Amino acid sequence: MPVTPERFVAGMRLHAAGVTIVATSFEGRPFGLTATAVCSVSAEPPQLLVCVHRAAEAHEPIRRGRIFSVNVLAAGQRRLADRFAGRLGPRGAARFEEGRGTRLATGAPVLDGARAVFDCALVTGLEAGTHTIFVGRVEAVLTDPTLAPLIYHEGEYGLVAQLPA
Repeated sequence: MPVTPERFVAGMRLHAAGVTIVATSFEGRPFGLTATAVCSVSAEPPQLLVCVHRAAEAHEPIRRGRIFSVNVLAAGQRRLADRFAGRLGPRGAARFEEGRGTRLATGAPVLDGARAVFDCALVTGLEAGTHTIFVGRVEAVLTDPTLAPLIYHEGEYGLVAQLPA
C-alpha cells in the first residue's frame, strides 16, 4: 500500500530536528527561509546539504546565486524562526530586519546570535519530489557552543533538556 503524504508528514513530525535559517543573496537582495532538512555530507571536503521547496522564495536565488548560509538557531530565536517561516508576515528582504548579521567568505547573509553558521558555495542541486537538495561546500564556520539549541518536534519548538552528568 502506498504511503500517503499525510502519513509521511505525521511520521516525520516525530523526528526532532534542529532549526535553521537558510539565507542567500542574489542581485543585491537577501532571501531566507526556516528549514529543518539540513544534514552534513562530508568533512573532507566540508560539505552539507539543505532541502528547499521549489516554490520557496529563496529557491531560485540559491540556485542562480550559488551561495547560501545555514544559521543554526539558538533557543532564544523562536521569533526569528517564525519570521523566516512566514508565520509573522514579512517576506523577502523584510525578514532580515530582525536578526541581521554580517557576511563571511561567500557574501551570503549571516544572522547574529546563531549557535553555528555555515557559509557555503553551491556545489550541486538535485531535484527530488517537490524539493531541491542543494549541496554546499563550507567556506567558513562560526560557532557559539554556549548557546542552547532550538529544536522542532511535533509542530512545536522546544529545547534540549540537560541530562545529568
